[in-house]
Amino acid sequence: MNPLEAELDYPFADALPEPGRKRAIAPGIDWIRKPLPFALDHINLWLLRDRFEGRDGWTVVDCGIASETTRTLWQQVIANELEGLPIVRILCTHTHPDHLGNAAWLQRQVPGDHVPPLWMTLGEYAMGRVLQAALPGTDGPGIVAHYARHGLTDPMHLEKLGQRTGYFSKLVPDMPDSYRRIAAGESIAIGDDTWTVIPGFGHSPEHAALHAQRANIVISGDMLLPRISTNVSVHAMEPEANPVQQFVDSIGHFLPLPADALVLPSHGRPFRRMHRRVEQLREHHDARLGEVLEHCVEPRSAADIVPIMFRRPLDSHQLFFAFGEALAHLHALWYAGSLRREREADGVYRFARA
Repeated sequence: MNPLEAELDYPFADALPEPGRKRAIAPGIDWIRKPLPFALDHINLWLLRDRFEGRDGWTVVDCGIASETTRTLWQQVIANELEGLPIVRILCTHTHPDHLGNAAWLQRQVPGDHVPPLWMTLGEYAMGRVLQAALPGTDGPGIVAHYARHGLTDPMHLEKLGQRTGYFSKLVPDMPDSYRRIAAGESIAIGDDTWTVIPGFGHSPEHAALHAQRANIVISGDMLLPRISTNVSVHAMEPEANPVQQFVDSIGHFLPLPADALVLPSHGRPFRRMHRRVEQLREHHDARLGEVLEHCVEPRSAADIVPIMFRRPLDSHQLFFAFGEALAHLHALWYAGSLRREREADGVYRFARA
C-alpha cells in the first residue's frame, strides 16, 4: 500500500469477489468484478436490487467490455447470483468500453418482452454512438495527425496509432438504439433508496456518479479511484480541450456529500475518506502542473513532456493515454495564462512560459 492509500480506509480489504460471483456490500447492493486485458486489469460492476416498472429484479451499474471472458462470467452471474430475477435496468456511468461494452448484449439476455432500458447522460450516450460508428477523427489517420502536431515522430508508434482503427467498436460492438437520459442532480429511485446523479467532467463528456442517500454510498465510476489518478486527456476529436481543469473542478461535487460515505470505485477497492481522496487528486494535479511548468523554460511539445510525467517505458496503448494526459496538463497551463503556445515552422505546437 502506497502512502496515499494508507490515508484511506478500506472496509472490504480482506477479499475480492470471486469470478462470476457477487459479494454483498450493503442490503440490496452487491459487487462483481470483471477482467480487463490491459495494465488496468479489472473493472468493478454493481448490482442494485430493484423494483422497476412493476418488475422485481436488478439494476446493473456498468457492464464490462464485450469479450468472451466477460460474457461467460456475466452468464454465470445471471444463472447463479440474481436469485432467479431478471435485469430490469442498465445504468452506465460513462461511455468508455469497460463500462458500456455489454449494454446491448445484456439487454438480449433478458427473456420475454421486457428489454431493460439503458440509462445514461446525453453526453455519454451521444459520444458512445459517435465512437461506435468510428467516424473520421475518432481513430486511425485522424489521431496520427493529432499526435504528429504535438511532436510525436517515432515511426513505430505512429504506425501503431494509425492501425488503431475500430478500437472502440471492437470492445463495444453494438449499442442500444435508445436510452433514457439522466442529468446532474436528478434523483433516481432504485430499490428502497434514492440515488442522486453527481456530474463529472474531464475524464469523459458527462460522467454520472451516484449517491445513495439512505445507504450513504457513492458509486464513483472513474471520477474517484483510490489507487490511481483518473486519466484526463486531450483527444483528436476535441483538440482544444481543457480536461484537467474540468476534472479538478468537478470532483469538488463530492465534497458536499457526507465525509463518511462509502465509495464504490470502478477500479480498486471500496473505500472511505472520500474528501481526503479529492484533496489528494487535486494535490497530484497541482504537483504535475508545477513539474510541467518548470520544464517549459524552453518551448516544449507534448512529446517532450511525456517522459517527464511518465518515467517508465510505455507501449503504444499506454502512450495513447500518457500523451493525452501530457497535452492536457500543457493545455491547463496555457488556458490559465502560465504558458504561451506557438505552432513552429515544423508544424509542431510547442509551449513555453508566458
